[in-house]
Amino acid sequence: MPLPTNLATLDGTPLTPAELENKVILFINVASQCGLTPQYSGLVELDKKYSDRGFKVIGVPCNQFGAQEPGSPQQIKDFTSSKYNVEFTLLEKQDVNGANRSPLYQFLVKDGEDIGWNFGKFLVDRNGEVVARFEPTTAPDDAQLQAAIEKALS
Repeated sequence: MPLPTNLATLDGTPLTPAELENKVILFINVASQCGLTPQYSGLVELDKKYSDRGFKVIGVPCNQFGAQEPGSPQQIKDFTSSKYNVEFTLLEKQDVNGANRSPLYQFLVKDGEDIGWNFGKFLVDRNGEVVARFEPTTAPDDAQLQAAIEKALS
């Protein structure tokens, strides 16, 4: 199953295939009211550090863990931009587990193992293959995460 191309941003605008084509992408299920929310700062830095080499961070708001992402799309956008200066792509809110798991997460979670909490990370290479999965507690500045990004970019 290929990476879904019918993805839409937080405001409902479709992502074009060109925005995903030949990119290394880190998908993260995010939430605004989580103890791990400060990871947004590191994700912004990660996106800036590698963006000129064809890397993208894409956040996926999800309200399935402790109802920690209850806001509207506008509230999520306002929060992430004002508190963390998020400029990377945020997709529409979606389910990452269960019967209503989004097509994106059906693609990402190939092993069938549910996402454990907010800020789970999946690295997808330029060919659209999942090459690494990182736990929610893995910080954006983690050496293994950055090594995986470097390998996927090379």
